[in-house]
Amino acid sequence: MECSCSSLLSSNSMETIYSTQFSCFKPLFDLKSIPKLTSFKGISAKASYDTCVPKKGLSSIDEQQLGAADLVYHVNGKINPSFLTRDLRILDGFDDEYGGVIVDSERLPANPNVFASMLRFSVSHWKAKEKKGIWLKLPVEKSDLVPVAVKQGFEYHHAEKGYVMLTYWLPEGPSMLPANASHQVGVGGFVVNDKNEVLVVQEKHCAPSFVGLWKIPTGFIDESEEIYAGAVREVKEETGIDTEFLEVVAFRHVHNVAFEKSDLFFICMLKPLSTRIIVDGHEIQAAKVGIYCSSI
Repeated sequence: MECSCSSLLSSNSMETIYSTQFSCFKPLFDLKSIPKLTSFKGISAKASYDTCVPKKGLSSIDEQQLGAADLVYHVNGKINPSFLTRDLRILDGFDDEYGGVIVDSERLPANPNVFASMLRFSVSHWKAKEKKGIWLKLPVEKSDLVPVAVKQGFEYHHAEKGYVMLTYWLPEGPSMLPANASHQVGVGGFVVNDKNEVLVVQEKHCAPSFVGLWKIPTGFIDESEEIYAGAVREVKEETGIDTEFLEVVAFRHVHNVAFEKSDLFFICMLKPLSTRIIVDGHEIQAAKVGIYCSSI
């Protein structure tokens, strides 16, 4: 079949739209030479560009994702924003240092249908650009977009409290994207004063066999936190004691089969800078200084 496409915009205004909204795309035809009535083979719907058409039923972000603020595509006389989105827009994102793409999670369309069209077109575009992997971070508030991405070939990479990370490997062959973090890192604060006394605690929540056991303050480091800083922080949180990092005195490596993760644990020698103990009532049952260490 044939499609009649009549433009209500001048060539200059069309060029302006392409130069501002679609600057990363090469037009499918020469806008300067296009006649007002043009036929396209293989398209059954009659379509035309209109200006100043109200876009009812779309969120403000969806309107932005459609491209030109006052341009809506009409198919058979009805507003069809997904038609324009599918053909002319890609998802916002930026290149990573390994030749891949990181999608901007703050500029995702809210409408799943709009997202599906944009994602499909984006994957095709990035394949043509010979990109490697795509990283798609979907926040909790847009979790309804997850099945849309999975249906288009994206795979789960990892999840945190506020989001799920999906990936797509574009080249042929096995994915070369790095796997999710395989280790968690714990720290213990070995705090010894000038009398060779060690700071120890009893945990409030522990296995029955460990009830009443005195131990050094321990915990996991936070995201992007240094090992030594994590040890100082854990001691402060559990006991209220300020300390100074001296050195790492020991570490061990074990595997947690239940969580399919490995665990690295570092013991840090810390120098106390204060003496008043303030117990963290949420985690710690008791804390004291008095366990004598005779061989340091």
